[in-house]
Amino acid sequence: MIEAQLMAHILDSLAHPYVFCDTQHVIRYMNRPALAHYGKRGGTALLGTDVLDCHNAASRVQMLEIFGRMETDGLDEELITDSARWRIYMRAVRDGEGGLLGYYERYEPPRGA
Repeated sequence: MIEAQLMAHILDSLAHPYVFCDTQHVIRYMNRPALAHYGKRGGTALLGTDVLDCHNAASRVQMLEIFGRMETDGLDEELITDSARWRIYMRAVRDGEGGLLGYYERYEPPRGA
């Protein structure tokens, strides 16, 4: 599919990691910066695995709570980490009717960096 290949190239051109998960929390896509960022933890081996297994207990609770609000309240995005290294957001991905297809973790440098 040409469109999927084009979308992968676009996402791979982004400077920061993007990790897309479906509504079952399965990692379905990682752009090149994400594969490099998570290389020591498995890189491409993480594809098809549960993203919640990559996080500590407190992070899992936080992610599930945010995901629940994405499903029930229509939440589109929330900051989940604000550290000296990264600001990480969970961002909903929706279909044309607003149905939740999954979410991605969006990384950006901290403010002022």
